[in-house]
Amino acid sequence: MTLPSSGTTAAVRPLCQEDLADVVRIDALHTGERKHDYWQRIFVEFLGPGGREWTFGFGVEGEHGLAGYLFGEIRTVEFGSGPCGWVFAVGIEQDFARRGLATALLDAARRRFHEAGVHKIRTMVRRNDVPVLSFFRSSGFVGGPYVQLELNGEEEKA
Repeated sequence: MTLPSSGTTAAVRPLCQEDLADVVRIDALHTGERKHDYWQRIFVEFLGPGGREWTFGFGVEGEHGLAGYLFGEIRTVEFGSGPCGWVFAVGIEQDFARRGLATALLDAARRRFHEAGVHKIRTMVRRNDVPVLSFFRSSGFVGGPYVQLELNGEEEKA
């Protein structure tokens, strides 16, 4: 796929177990924390043997290896919602930001969801994660019909 923002070619491909270290590295650049055990679990759940047909991971190659990733899944259980695609995680190495790599990954996910008959795509983004929020907004995402609520289970009820 040729990227309109840079004229370069992005090679989007399925992620594999050998990409784990790069996903951990790219995520740590964004979050400041290396979460190897967490990502190992995600790789097993999304890409492991006997993996489910409704989960997937895509990677995009940079000049020297993996430059970005996206994990997606189809869910049908949230509060009466019909089947919809969820972008579970997306990350791009900072040196490759704003070159269209995340858009190439999202386009691959859209195709995967469409092939499964799913046309509604959702995600969750931290309110203060302006770069990721801006990416999704510029890709056409808007506020959906649900509001995410949270309860701290460690606090005692007064």
